[in-house]
Amino acid sequence: MFEFIFDPYNYPFWVFIAAIIIGVLGGISRPFSTYVSFAYPNAKYEAMGNPFVTDKELSRIVESSDLTGLKDALNASKDYDLTGESTFDVQQSLDDNLIQTIELMRKEGSKKMNDFFDTYIEKLDIHLIKNSIKNKMDDKKIDEEILEKATLPKTKTFLQKILDSEKPKIPELLKEYGFEKDIIDVVSEETVDFLMVDTTIDKHIIDKFRQVKVPYKCEKAKQKFVGTLVDIITIKNILRAKQLKYDTESCTKLYMGEGQNIASWKFKEMTELDSISHVISSLEGMSYYDSLKNAIEDYNKENSVQVLENALNTHILKLMEDISTQNYVTIGPTIRFIVSKEFEIENLKIAAKGVTEGLSSDIIKPLLTMEAG
Repeated sequence: MFEFIFDPYNYPFWVFIAAIIIGVLGGISRPFSTYVSFAYPNAKYEAMGNPFVTDKELSRIVESSDLTGLKDALNASKDYDLTGESTFDVQQSLDDNLIQTIELMRKEGSKKMNDFFDTYIEKLDIHLIKNSIKNKMDDKKIDEEILEKATLPKTKTFLQKILDSEKPKIPELLKEYGFEKDIIDVVSEETVDFLMVDTTIDKHIIDKFRQVKVPYKCEKAKQKFVGTLVDIITIKNILRAKQLKYDTESCTKLYMGEGQNIASWKFKEMTELDSISHVISSLEGMSYYDSLKNAIEDYNKENSVQVLENALNTHILKLMEDISTQNYVTIGPTIRFIVSKEFEIENLKIAAKGVTEGLSSDIIKPLLTMEAG
């Protein structure tokens, strides 16, 4: 039988050879098609860069004499066309710029990235949901301008329902939106733990990123991105919890799953430590350690974990650069660009508010997230 199949004078032999060739070509073409789909977008992102996460460009912006001067300086760049006369309007225009950028990335990239971009936009909206829920549960008035800040129609609809509903209806609204039981349980407590609200909602969006499909050869880089987000959020949550004097049991509830470097046993160890300095020391050997260690002196002066969170934000930019370098022919530059763009927009919103209020550049700049070095 085998002699018959492998006889080049027989038809089955050539069917067999054709099948092998098709299989080989299929194996080669699949990763090649991924590389091709990212070639133009990645080259464009490299050319555009993110100038407003650099000290040089941000120093120029925060030296603006007023909001009009800041707006004019940004509009001189081909990447911005800001409108509005008030701080709110300019900040809203900056938010619009971010969404327009993501939509352009979607248009120019692979269709297989659509779900990733959808999830990223949902991530941008999620802080509005967090704040509205916390204000409602704390019996505080929710500013109706929050509706204008939302991007996704479903977010606007959900926020409107929160505005219109009484506090006891919030768990039911969360269920309708699609949030998990652990979030509903947190807001159903007699005394709502706002750090737990943040944590459970963050976990919701992280889980969406974990599950979202990306093109072939991109999953590993995406999971590294997700794992890095988990690490950063975990460290921030534990630092805040220690500042608020949470006990070990309460800290344990902040678990979001294993990250890129922080395994479950390391998280447990961190929850059992009694001070912020000890938490930072426990991270020795990880890339996060040096950033936090270098910020500890400023933390001791100000007694604010915001200083440490800013240091972690700066380190995120470095980690995204590493993901970009390691995955430069696929999704790496896309991840770096979109994350850096988000920080860029946040920097410019802070600068707009600071300049409007007449704050000096010495006060504004420490609040910004900039690439190290």
